Amino acid sequence: MPSAIFLYEIDPSFGPNILAEYYLDIDDKVPPNILKEFSEKHKDKEFLDATTRKENIRYYSRKVNAESLQKDNFYLGFILREGEDLISLKSLFQKFEDSVIQNYTSDKTKMSEVLKNTLNSALGLMEKLKEPTIVKETINEKTKQLLDEEKLQEARELIDLGEEIPERLSAEVRLGEQFLTEKFYKKAKRSFLKAAELAAKIQEEEIVSFLKSKAEQVGNFPDLIKEREDLYKVLDQVFNDLESNRLYLYGDLAEPIDRLLYLSNTFEEDELIKTLTELKKSTHNATQLAKELYRLDKKIKELFNKV
Repeated sequence: MPSAIFLYEIDPSFGPNILAEYYLDIDDKVPPNILKEFSEKHKDKEFLDATTRKENIRYYSRKVNAESLQKDNFYLGFILREGEDLISLKSLFQKFEDSVIQNYTSDKTKMSEVLKNTLNSALGLMEKLKEPTIVKETINEKTKQLLDEEKLQEARELIDLGEEIPERLSAEVRLGEQFLTEKFYKKAKRSFLKAAELAAKIQEEEIVSFLKSKAEQVGNFPDLIKEREDLYKVLDQVFNDLESNRLYLYGDLAEPIDRLLYLSNTFEEDELIKTLTELKKSTHNATQLAKELYRLDKKIKELFNKV
């Protein structure tokens, strides 16, 4: 899980400004240049979420749906630990977002406490998935409550489930993570959904929501990869046509490059993002020059016909 969480806004005039922050490591701090880079990606490139890296530290940011607060410029940022599973963080984002919206206050101290509690709650959820013992303890608490309410049949059913489900749940999650690492995305999706079904049996709704969200994200990867392959084919075709001096085609590169930038951001391909950004800038300049060349060519022909 992240080592830090921060809420910030991007003011149209003054740029990014941190509203509240919480760090597990007191030595952590979000550098201004990271906020500036996020601002550029969110505003200039219109990315809903963005990642970046400075040295060995990874950062992640995503826009908050704060319509209920009448805010359209709120973002949540995170400092990620080494080897952090970004997919899990994205799958938990709704939990972070809901907490921020429901507990929002302009008091920076109180808002920082909200972020602290939200992050710790997410950490607790992740620990449940790693340690079957924690899930068993939760089941014991639920069973005790059912007994106190004299719901004996429900208590017995939960006790029986508590004997096997936590271990199976943990094993299924580990299998899904293994498939994900090996890039067997369809198998990973099936494992996460199976784990979600197990979690539903023991009434762990928060885990169910998280695993379903993760399964959905992982399940989209094959389509995104196929889309990226198709976009590269489009670029190859346009570049081939450009070799025949059909310069007006530079404009056709803009849309596929923009989409490749988005996909590269999804897969955290920072170096490729830099290359595509430079390519976009150069093709834009080439498009303008091609238009000017076309205008001059037309004018030269008109003048030549008068000679």
